[in-house]
Amino acid sequence: MKKETIIVCDHIHKSGFDILNNSEDINIVDASDMDKAKLLDILGEASVAITRSSTTIDEKFLNSATNMKAIVRAGVGVDNVDIDGCSKLGIIVMNVPTANTIAATELTMTHILSCARKMPFAHNQLKIDKIWKREDWYGTELYGKKLGIIGFGNIGSKVGLRAKSFEMDIVTYDPYIDPTKATNHDIAWTKNFDDILSCDIISIHTPKNSETIGMIGQKEIDKMKDGVVLINCARGGLYDEVALYNNIKSGKISIAGIDVFDKEPATHSKLLELDNIIVTAHLGANTVESQYNIATQAATNAISAIKGIGYPHALNLPIDESKIPPFVKPYMELTQKIAFLISQLDKSQIRSIKLEACGDIDNYLDSLITFAIVGALSNASSNEKLNYVNAKFIAKEKNIQISTKKVPNNTAYKNKINIRITTNTDTNAISGTVFAENMHRIIDINGYEMDIEPSGRMLFVQNSDVPGVVGEIGKILGDQNINISDFRLGRHKDKALALILVDSDIDRKTIEKITDIKPAKNVCFVKI
Repeated sequence: MKKETIIVCDHIHKSGFDILNNSEDINIVDASDMDKAKLLDILGEASVAITRSSTTIDEKFLNSATNMKAIVRAGVGVDNVDIDGCSKLGIIVMNVPTANTIAATELTMTHILSCARKMPFAHNQLKIDKIWKREDWYGTELYGKKLGIIGFGNIGSKVGLRAKSFEMDIVTYDPYIDPTKATNHDIAWTKNFDDILSCDIISIHTPKNSETIGMIGQKEIDKMKDGVVLINCARGGLYDEVALYNNIKSGKISIAGIDVFDKEPATHSKLLELDNIIVTAHLGANTVESQYNIATQAATNAISAIKGIGYPHALNLPIDESKIPPFVKPYMELTQKIAFLISQLDKSQIRSIKLEACGDIDNYLDSLITFAIVGALSNASSNEKLNYVNAKFIAKEKNIQISTKKVPNNTAYKNKINIRITTNTDTNAISGTVFAENMHRIIDINGYEMDIEPSGRMLFVQNSDVPGVVGEIGKILGDQNINISDFRLGRHKDKALALILVDSDIDRKTIEKITDIKPAKNVCFVKI
């Protein structure tokens, strides 16, 4: 079978390449130093592309990417990606929205503190001009000041929590969150945008879209108090730069901390002419830790996409995520992983896929079943561009019966899903749940209680529950220099199911040796 290809279009941290190159069944092409015109000539061989801001995903790119399944934007912003164009071609677009959260949060706090104490200017006077004039640099304290946060997502919420340590009075405006996300931390949530405009310091943390471009303009600035401080470490263009320039120059805005610009590189921006502005060159993700996280998450997501395991943080799903509570998305990913796992336990033709759910998650069965179908058919659909858009259509073409059901919650879990897949030869069922914010867990496999994350290389061995089986398996794996990283055992009556996590692949001959162990009934190696 021909290896599928992941193409890396822009520079990413070495850690990402380490993960990619460790996948022996995938071909990796490093085109990060390639001329963008030449890049178009080789896109046709790629199934997944990893990009950053240097590569524009436009009509030319998409016309060349004839076999593309998914695009992973190694970062948060997707301003350079034609998402509608990708959707029309069935290409899934993903980003890595949480990889640089801490870096962007801390940069925001750096700008807030720098604006309050004029640190860059004081530094330059002493270091460059060799002038010692303390009286020139009377700053302001954050203590007791009112901070307005526009957007209370991953970064905005963390800025709020850090600002609380300075004993600031904090209010946030975000109509898309549950207000308790703020109020539970003693942070005020408001529906009235004017409450934000009355603050001493305002920091914006929204995505860039038709609703947010220029959302702070002259009209909004006119409502602000004289001497307000504005911060933008999110996306360029959220502040109207003409209004920003005029009001910083007039002193209405006493000082601004700006990391992002409408047009970048911003070396010719008029904002740079102003004395009362602190600027950085889009450094939100510029930490060693952030670049490591971005690269590793992008690489992991690309591998998941090319194998059909999942499409984490997909942006063009046929589901309006703004209408789905945050707790649902991890269940979407878990559903696809479980279905993909089951499809490896029995690779014969699928006859039916049934999804059951209990708890609040059962209100989203219609959305979840799409993810179950994609996971279940990924192994069987190597020649089809299977994705969330066409999954139900392909299942219908294959005469696969699809069903969903709400069931009573008689368990200790707040939410639980169960996927049952029947093939020509067998039926397998796996249940799962999500702990905390995004901790996927398998809790039952064909009636055997388990507690394990659905990730990595797994050896399933169903056997008679008699002494010595685990030892024999361990010896066989040890003889092949295969390291065991974890071991879980489920027991039911006189049978047992061993789930063994290993650090490397297990070949067919080793599987046959384990199968020859007398008490062993079913042996299967899967990868997620």
